[in-house]
Parts: sequence; C-alpha cells; structure tokens
Amino acid sequence: MHTAQSFHHKTNPYIVNQINIASPQQLIMKVYDFAIVHCQKNDMVKTNEALQVLINALNFDDPSAKDISVGLFKLYQFCQEQMRKNNPQVVLNILTELRDTWKESLNNMR
Repeated sequence: MHTAQSFHHKTNPYIVNQINIASPQQLIMKVYDFAIVHCQKNDMVKTNEALQVLINALNFDDPSAKDISVGLFKLYQFCQEQMRKNNPQVVLNILTELRDTWKESLNNMR
C-alpha cells in the first residue's frame, strides 16, 4: 500500500511544480502530450485514460462551447475505440493534429 509519503518520494518535484503552476490550457496540452507518448508506445490503457481526462474536461454547459465539445467528445470516443481495436497510428494522427492545433491556439492567446 502506498502512503502519501511514499508517493512523494517517487514523484519528480520538477514535474509536480510544472503541474502546480500550469494554467488549465497548459494542463490540457500536458494531457495531449501524455496521450501521444503512450499512444506511440501502443499503451491502450494509459492512452485511453488520457482521452478520458480530455473528455472530462469538455464543457457542455456553456452554449458557446457546446458544439465544439460535442465534436471533440465524439472524436475522443472514436480514438478510445481505435486504441481498443489496436489501431494506434490512427489515434496518433488525430491526437497529434489536435495537440498542434491546441498549441497554435495557445500561442495566439499570448
């Protein structure tokens, strides 16, 4: 059984700090990066966990975000299904494109 103290010793303090100071937009970027790395490793479980985090971050309540959220929801579900069908290249292409678009959007916000 892991205690909070044993967990603390296993974590990289630099990464913990990066997560703690990241904006919500930067955190989404980190989730995309995580998903892409694990997709490249053909790790279905971790890729699908990251996709679930992205699904959970969608905003269906704001009318201005609802349409894009619905579209991304369907795309993320498709990616999860493709990982289960052992089609990581399809998922990698989609996630890479989404990540690049997200990065461009973040850069334009600055």
